[in-house]
Amino acid sequence: MRGLNLDQFITFATVVEHGGFTEAAGRLGLTQPAVSMQIRNLEERFGVRLVERVGKRALPTAAGRDLLPFIRRLRDEVDAASAAMGRHRAGQVGRVRIGTGATACIYRLPPILTALRSAHPGLEIIVVTGNTPDILDAVEGGSLDLALVTLPARRPDLSIEPICSEELVCVGPLPPQPEPQEGVAPAALADAALILYERGGTMRAVIDGWFMAGGVQPRPAMELGNVEAIKKLVAAGLGRSILPSVTVRGPQDCDRFAVQPLTPPLIRTLGLALRRDKVRDAGVRAMVKAITDMR
Repeated sequence: MRGLNLDQFITFATVVEHGGFTEAAGRLGLTQPAVSMQIRNLEERFGVRLVERVGKRALPTAAGRDLLPFIRRLRDEVDAASAAMGRHRAGQVGRVRIGTGATACIYRLPPILTALRSAHPGLEIIVVTGNTPDILDAVEGGSLDLALVTLPARRPDLSIEPICSEELVCVGPLPPQPEPQEGVAPAALADAALILYERGGTMRAVIDGWFMAGGVQPRPAMELGNVEAIKKLVAAGLGRSILPSVTVRGPQDCDRFAVQPLTPPLIRTLGLALRRDKVRDAGVRAMVKAITDMR
């Protein structure tokens, strides 16, 4: 392909279609010498004559006639490429890869993804779950486009913007008799059987910080990475947990759990993370807008 360019092919096809160099120059917005130069360069590249004059008309040689079907296919491919890029530009297709924690994936992303799919049915959405440090590593490395993670999180190469906050609550099995909705302090959970998020994630670090600020070193009986698994164990009476309030607001949760506020209150903040140098194509822009609308 070295020494060839699409303009030369288009110029040759236009000369043949309109039967002359002058007519092709007018159609292409070129001078006649520029058209002649492109045809000459194409002929030199292939080492054959492509155009011959018959009277006042410019007609293709046998080699030129054989070249024309290839040029038509090239035109079709260029038109298809332009249409495909137009759909990307309009956000109609494309791919966006988002990373988040399991809890946000279950309770925050579904309405966002539903709205996004409705507005952009051709957009491919890939969701990856994991702990905040691993997810941010993937965003930095480029294998994810953006992330919705628990803060605090700081990376020099990432832009991390707070999106929304949610209260964490103490969740226990439903007792035989209703309990008062008074706040639960760290000391009240010092000797309790605790079922907490696994270590290594920012959510667990936030919870451990709340305990330590109250002078308590948490000693969980079980550690799990899945919020639904934690809820099942709590509902079975195996312990108490600290979870985002959004996870126990379902229609069946009031019949399974005793939910109490924490004293002092504990709030976790979700943030949107992208590389500072990230090229925001239409798919990424649509996802960013959908997430920031959570506010």
